[in-house]
Amino acid sequence: MDTRGAPPSGGAGRPGADPGGPLMMIDARGEVTAWGEAAVRLLGHEPAQALGRSVSELLDTAPPWRDAGPQWRGEVVLRHREGHRLTVGVHAHRLTAGRGHGPLWLVTEDPPAGGPAEPGDEALSDWMLTSSPVALTVYDTELRFVRQNPAMERIVGVRAEQRIGRGLSAAVTGPGSAEWEARMRRALETGRAEENYLFQGRTGADPEHDHFFAVSASPLRDREDRIVGLCATSRDVTEQHRSRERLALLNEASTRIGSTLDVMRTGQELAELAVPRLADFVSVNLVESLLRGQEPPPGPVTGAVLRRVANESVREGAPEAVSAVGEVAFYSVHSPHARALAAGRSELHRMMDEELRSWATREDPERFAKAAEYGFHSWLVVPVIARGTTLGVVDFVRSVTPEAFDTEDLSLAEELVARAAVCLDNARRYTHERASALELQRSLLPQGLPEQSAAEVASRYLPAAARSGIGGDWFDVIPLSGARVALVVGDVVGHGLKASATMGRLRTALRTLAEVDLTPEELLTQLDDLVARGDDEPELQSDEATPGDFGATCLYAVYDPVSGRCSLARAGHPAPAVVPPDGPATFLDLPAGPPLGLGGLPFEALDVELPQGSLLAFYTDGLVRGGGTDAGLDTLRHALTLPAEGLDALCDRVVGRLLPDRHGDDAALLLARLRRLDPERVGVWDVSADPAAVAEVRADAVRWLAERELAETAVVTELVVSELVTNALRYGAPPIRLRLILDRELICEVSDASSTAPHARRAQVLDEGGRGLLLVARLTQRWGTRHTANGKVIWCEQALPPR
Repeated sequence: MDTRGAPPSGGAGRPGADPGGPLMMIDARGEVTAWGEAAVRLLGHEPAQALGRSVSELLDTAPPWRDAGPQWRGEVVLRHREGHRLTVGVHAHRLTAGRGHGPLWLVTEDPPAGGPAEPGDEALSDWMLTSSPVALTVYDTELRFVRQNPAMERIVGVRAEQRIGRGLSAAVTGPGSAEWEARMRRALETGRAEENYLFQGRTGADPEHDHFFAVSASPLRDREDRIVGLCATSRDVTEQHRSRERLALLNEASTRIGSTLDVMRTGQELAELAVPRLADFVSVNLVESLLRGQEPPPGPVTGAVLRRVANESVREGAPEAVSAVGEVAFYSVHSPHARALAAGRSELHRMMDEELRSWATREDPERFAKAAEYGFHSWLVVPVIARGTTLGVVDFVRSVTPEAFDTEDLSLAEELVARAAVCLDNARRYTHERASALELQRSLLPQGLPEQSAAEVASRYLPAAARSGIGGDWFDVIPLSGARVALVVGDVVGHGLKASATMGRLRTALRTLAEVDLTPEELLTQLDDLVARGDDEPELQSDEATPGDFGATCLYAVYDPVSGRCSLARAGHPAPAVVPPDGPATFLDLPAGPPLGLGGLPFEALDVELPQGSLLAFYTDGLVRGGGTDAGLDTLRHALTLPAEGLDALCDRVVGRLLPDRHGDDAALLLARLRRLDPERVGVWDVSADPAAVAEVRADAVRWLAERELAETAVVTELVVSELVTNALRYGAPPIRLRLILDRELICEVSDASSTAPHARRAQVLDEGGRGLLLVARLTQRWGTRHTANGKVIWCEQALPPR
């Protein structure tokens, strides 16, 4: 009769309860380790529902026998599965006695009055060694086998008569058996139980595969408390252990794979994680476009030419790899790799498969030879697929591990590859975006420094490290009128495409303003207004934008090789370094000025005369900030004085000293060795206010050209001088001066004290004037006006005849 739904009653006389039968076995932690049929009938819990639970969940009070002697008898209140209580008389037997060292308790139901006699020690031992579901083995004090129950025989696969008098090795072998035997011996010597030890070994029941066992050993004592033997329990927890290992491997994959946005590194992290915990050899092969950051074609890949990005093996150096890292791996169209790529499905193979052997021996004998040499016996081919795009394929191979891959291993490999695939695709997308951003940034920087006579220049630009994103540092060299040159360096706040776009806008605006020949302080004022207004433009705003996101620093210098004077102004930028030909490097005491974008604050210029051969160094703070700004400036000052064969070599030396490793910010360096024009290449004439002076100064100019063997330019020069001097006399104010500069072009300049600039206009048919500047513009390469502190200069450039 089934009593699981019976109402509460006394401890005896319940029909079908099998009084006196074993109810449960409880370990030292109070957990149920065995559950008898009597307990099923009495309390309604199946073994699977009761095993592993705390006995306190089944009692209304703590186990009353916990602190008792070898035996305890009395009544306890048990909880039925459906919620009601049962008062039951029980008899608890302490199976491993002795000074509280973790006993096992066998709880049986007390027989009714007049029933069978209480079970004695011998009957109890017989039950344990015949009916207990817990695998038990009894050893003597020399660890020689005495008895085992059927549950243990099923685990070890060795019959009791074959083990009599022999040790543990007669039933279990493997890497953990020696340690377990040492622990059992220690339990005999110390009298303390060894509990819940996990070891790996092989048994006669499955000699080809390792299993994991959770074991405990408790000393057996007689009534005089002497140790007379050892009781060992064992549970095969292989499946639970492997499930935990798989879960741990997947959890670790979440943190180890994709630590960087580098495709090669991500592939290597996948391989390192899988070896040796899943496979003995792993290779990762990706489509070529992925490594270049390009967009692979959507869907499956029809080709099988891949780039090897990772090899990892339990053997040092991965000698079983057919392709080295970085090489192209070729797979024939009928290969498992080609099929996996085309179908987007994984494949599991044994090396003795007829189909696999036929393909390998016929179409890829080199790979088959490697497989045979190193004992490949099991093989997984898993495609790398992310967001519907096939990125490559991963090989998992077992050779040293005797167990072949199974479907659970395939599922684990697919999960690992799926997680790596997302990281690889993220790395590809980042590589593509970074390459595009760097290309944009390079396109906004000077593609080459212009040829000019005022200075010898060299530059270096170093992009920021990948984790920081692209920056907004820039430099420029701008030829100006009068053989002058403008030297520029700047730094936009922040990183990313917006910083580069802002840098491009500033560089374009600065070049435009430089063409107008503004003074350095005036030019920075105009730029400051431009940046300040840029913060208000809606298209430049984002949800994360904050005031000053588009701020920038800038240093602008104009050097005149005729006078040797340099005029500089800066907007929050580091001061330039100057190295005279015969002196140490110093930093110019240049007024700092506010960064661009603050608005409303003035900029001040410094005008200084520099000797010929002086070296000017312009840089951004990313160059000197690596080890601290002060230390960086000291290093820069010292590096600029080191001997070097040319400015390019000096640039490399400075960068090598200041940035020996990758850096977090981008950096720019511009070096300029200043030159002076030979006075013989400059002619200067003061012009009186008399109109008759035009003919005189025109003759002087022609004579000056003839002395320099440039008589063929005299006709055009004579006309240009005549028109410009006449205009100055008619519309300007004295003093008036003519200057001819023989540089890469012939430059003609006429200055006067008036600030009124002339404008070219198209004269009407009957107009007497208005044609002079148009004529100058047609006869020369270009012309313009620049304002000075004392008036203006009208200039034009005339091409020189080829020499």
